Amino acid sequence: MQKKDVSPHGFLPSFQHFATQAIHVGQEPEQWTSQALVIPISMSTTFKQGAPGKHSGFEYSRSGNPTRNCLEKAVAALDGAKYSLAFASGLAATTTITHLLKAGDQIICMDDVYGGTNRYFRQVASEFGLKISFVDCSNTKLLEETITPETKLVWIETPTNPNLKMIDIEACAHTVHKHGDIILVVDNTFMSAYFQRPLALGADICMYSATKYMNGHSDVVMGLVSLNSESLHDRLRFLQNSIGAVPSPFDCYLCSRGLKTLQIRMQKHFENGMAVAQFLESNPLVKKVVYPGLPSHPQHELAKRQCTGCPGMITFYIKGTLQHAETFLKNLKLFALAESLGGYESLAELPAIMTHASVPKSQRDALGISDTLIRLSVGLEDKEDLLEDIDQALKAAHAPNAR
Repeated sequence: MQKKDVSPHGFLPSFQHFATQAIHVGQEPEQWTSQALVIPISMSTTFKQGAPGKHSGFEYSRSGNPTRNCLEKAVAALDGAKYSLAFASGLAATTTITHLLKAGDQIICMDDVYGGTNRYFRQVASEFGLKISFVDCSNTKLLEETITPETKLVWIETPTNPNLKMIDIEACAHTVHKHGDIILVVDNTFMSAYFQRPLALGADICMYSATKYMNGHSDVVMGLVSLNSESLHDRLRFLQNSIGAVPSPFDCYLCSRGLKTLQIRMQKHFENGMAVAQFLESNPLVKKVVYPGLPSHPQHELAKRQCTGCPGMITFYIKGTLQHAETFLKNLKLFALAESLGGYESLAELPAIMTHASVPKSQRDALGISDTLIRLSVGLEDKEDLLEDIDQALKAAHAPNAR
């Protein structure tokens, strides 16, 4: 259920009770003998049983942990889901989901996708007999043409990484599900639960690298999966325990704490991201800006229909060559040159050489991931300071004596 008020810039209204759920669901003090208001960090690997095979909900921490349970309940509420599972990383979540399939099955993956996902499907999953097809899933006709009787899973990101292409989740779900028992997975890392709810739009699984916005402090590596299907949940819960790629209780505590400020963080990321995108778009030293919050984005109207706002992720092409891009990145003072995204601090990177270096060059070229494409993760600093930093770095990159 959503509020009736309209969010800034014409996006969907925010999800009702979001901050309240983030703070309270799964963290009720009554579940602890101590009545602690902050969830305890349960570091125990094993739990006493009343009789052989008779435990009180927990037996071994890989199979289930009280701190992890609290996190999973909170995430499920924020995603509007019945179930959620936590994993040791985003790729651990991806790997576990892929184990739902068997040799001979086909995965259709969005062509513009996180480099680690591309690498895993192309170089690891394919070695176990899975057929991988990279397709522009924003084109539902092309998606439909790629589906075969062997297709068992469709994997999309929206917005995509790093080109920030939007995919119509509802249209994609309609196309996929009319072909039978195909699982539609949406990587919701860039939007977070605050800006987009894929399950409400027809996705079967919503997953995250919680390392990014969901935790938001660049101090946890974790993956999250949310879903409504009981049968899918039971299979994934079995695989979570059997494969064992689970996060530590301490990391679950940190991520749970991060969720409590998710709403106010994402609102600030949106404010700062929009300011930076508008500044870049008006700058003569910039060739092109890609940001779903800008009217110039090809799928801006879709973003407004599907999301409650936009994060701080911006892609832009600097005018010039690789040398101009490298000089720009070298001269940034507040934006750190680093991989990852979604933390409180602002980051900048060159995907062709960094996050997407493992993607074959021919595929990068086809996707437009050139040497002058720069990806920004706009943080929570004062926006005036961020604009000043970008401005001086752009000028330094195009100075007559720039090297």
